Amino acid sequence: MSFKAAAVQMCSGVDPVKNAAAMARLVREAAAQGATYVQTPEMTGMLQRDRAAARAVLADEAHDIIVKTGSELAREFGIHMHVGSTAIALADGKIANRGFLFGPDGRILNRYDKIHMFDVDLDNGESWRESAAYTAGSEARVLSLPFAEMGFAICYDVRFPALFRAQAMAGAEVMTVPAAFTKQTGEAHWEILLRARAIENGVFVIAAAQAGRHEDGRETFGHSMIIDPWGTVLASAGATGEAVIVAEIDPAAVKAAHDKIPNLRNGREFSVEKAAGAVAGGVAA
Repeated sequence: MSFKAAAVQMCSGVDPVKNAAAMARLVREAAAQGATYVQTPEMTGMLQRDRAAARAVLADEAHDIIVKTGSELAREFGIHMHVGSTAIALADGKIANRGFLFGPDGRILNRYDKIHMFDVDLDNGESWRESAAYTAGSEARVLSLPFAEMGFAICYDVRFPALFRAQAMAGAEVMTVPAAFTKQTGEAHWEILLRARAIENGVFVIAAAQAGRHEDGRETFGHSMIIDPWGTVLASAGATGEAVIVAEIDPAAVKAAHDKIPNLRNGREFSVEKAAGAVAGGVAA
């Protein structure tokens, strides 16, 4: 059955209470447009580069305001509410970059902890070590919902196609990629990566993004997108500021794409051998 999906673009600051209020306002706008599945970006609750300041306001899952607000919004509008991720304090002192999917009754249907940590050094001098503060997840899941089979990823996970292929092979029809892509990497790769994951797996991709210059000084790329199994961008947002984008999702289009290009069925196991190249005076055997 088809459904209307929304991706909510935000510019989260350092105050979880203010971010929860912004999320609620935008989700209400999405619900007013008829969306029955609504996704928010990675780190909906807070973007804060100062780790000491971040830890001072972090809460565990049972007391987190974003989790509480997400549950309330799902119940208020009778929707599937997907908090793309928020920072959750763990008992061992570290943090989980955790996404939540709430059912229409407000219950948590799925948790997903970001698997791949963003540990990079960029050309513009930005350096990120997500693994220094966050505990990586280790479990992917495909969730059977009334309207589709859904797979989960967060931001940097999009650069690891094996995660998406495994979920597609498990039956995923919709892949979710909430993100806070940096401006530099977003300009180079954001749309290409999202469309590639959609095309190579024949699935819909829904990616709500952080956008603009944040209170902590970072700048994110924005351009939230909803993409169909043929790689067509059905809806997109701009580079900065809040936005709500909506598109109709028909899982039948997934089967149609798989029938045209049956690469999931045609894949074969193979081995990789590292062979010697040419050598002086001849060719290696």
